[in-house]
Amino acid sequence: MESSSSSTHFATSFLTALSISFCIISSTSAARDLAPKTNTEFIKTSCSATTYPKLCLTSLSSHASIIQTSPKLMAGAALNVTLSSAKSTSAIMLKLSQSHGLKPKEVGAMRDCLEELSDSVDELQSSIAEMGNFKSYDFQLMISDVQTWVSAALTDENTCSEGFGGNGMNGNLKTAVRGRIVNIAQLTSNALALINRYASIHG
Repeated sequence: MESSSSSTHFATSFLTALSISFCIISSTSAARDLAPKTNTEFIKTSCSATTYPKLCLTSLSSHASIIQTSPKLMAGAALNVTLSSAKSTSAIMLKLSQSHGLKPKEVGAMRDCLEELSDSVDELQSSIAEMGNFKSYDFQLMISDVQTWVSAALTDENTCSEGFGGNGMNGNLKTAVRGRIVNIAQLTSNALALINRYASIHG
């Protein structure tokens, strides 16, 4: 009789333990299911504060697991995406500038643009390094430097784009180059907006 009662007690304890562990597993997996949605929602909300929200969302949504819900990581990811785009466009333009059959005016515009892009890449790299190295008590100084560098990068990109305005340019070349530069400028503008948002939340 005693063994029957102890086996009943064991069965009850086992079932209770099983149901508790099931609840823990369920809530953990529910939290895991919720996390990506929360991260994506955070990116959507943050992007709505930028000038080009659609581009912001498409360029950053694949980084949701890294960004999570951190305004700092969001601004950092935006800078890295912009830098990567500026570097790849710079490499393409270097090849284009060496193409045969370009008019002197086109070669000149390409060279000027490559110089502007090179400055832009340096400024974006400085911004990323500064954001990674700052001490918390230097926040205002750091954010001010970053805003200055990213604004300078945006000016450089716009100057490059303007160099391909007007007549006397190969239409296909002008469209291809300006399209890419405008894309980088829009990414830079978005990064600046996200840096400003990070600054206002932190401040």
